[in-house]
Amino acid sequence: MTPKLLTTKEAANHLGVSAAYLERDRWAGARVPFVRLGKRAIRYRQEDLDNFVTSRIHHSTSSYQMPHAVGA
Repeated sequence: MTPKLLTTKEAANHLGVSAAYLERDRWAGARVPFVRLGKRAIRYRQEDLDNFVTSRIHHSTSSYQMPHAVGA
């Protein structure tokens, strides 16, 4: 089965962030996995987005070290 591919806008909606956040993330090293289908066609697999969210779960703010902010 072929995974559903989301546009940057759809992926941003799915994650609850702006499209600009995902664009900056790609430019800064892509913590959020993406698929390049052509010179300008960028898509995101929903499974990768869900796995990214799962990998970001923390149980205490005191034990969490903030990574360098995207675009900062």
